[in-house]
Amino acid sequence: MKLLVVEDEALLRHHLLTRLGESGHVVQAVANAEEALYQAGEFSYDLAVIDLGLPGMSGLELIGELRRQGKTFPILILTARGNWQDKVEGLAAGADDYVVKPFQFEELEARLNALLRRSSGFIQSTIEAGPLLLDINRKQASLDQQPLALTAYEYRILEYLMRHHQQVVAKERLMEQLYADDDERDPNVIEVLVGRLRRKLEAAGGFKPIDTVRGLGYLFNERCR
Repeated sequence: MKLLVVEDEALLRHHLLTRLGESGHVVQAVANAEEALYQAGEFSYDLAVIDLGLPGMSGLELIGELRRQGKTFPILILTARGNWQDKVEGLAAGADDYVVKPFQFEELEARLNALLRRSSGFIQSTIEAGPLLLDINRKQASLDQQPLALTAYEYRILEYLMRHHQQVVAKERLMEQLYADDDERDPNVIEVLVGRLRRKLEAAGGFKPIDTVRGLGYLFNERCR
């Protein structure tokens, strides 16, 4: 999933960028609200992590502005302010969850995964489509109860398509799930990865859930639950 992190403390921002990246997410980390608004206006994100104590425009103001602009992705507040009034204000401004510093990364990751599941319409930590099972927490896929050997990029594409099943997903959206930097994005890479993913699914059980919608993108044509 593609995450936007807004944190002015450089060391923590780098830590979040690194750890969330190691967990399989594509992360764009910025230091202030102005940069965050630019990123949210130019690119698509699945979730944002926002510190309240930002320089200039506060985190609360940023959340309110994102919601006024129609951004519906989940927002998790990450801040040192731990009293209940701050929590109420943050949730009232449009945030979906709240984690207080200092925190354990495992708790943060669990809360992020829960928000991502709910935003995609899933309650459990797994997604099923016929014989295909995706374990979101472990980042593993299996077909007919047999593990699938997927690369990290193949897994990201499969998870994104399954989260958005029955929807046409453009190549550009898939590229954003793989690369944070515009300069690294190449549509040909998506075609290669989707082709490899299709072959692995078909070889493992004759399963063909991914359709190409010419000129538009790809469609995961199986119902997921």
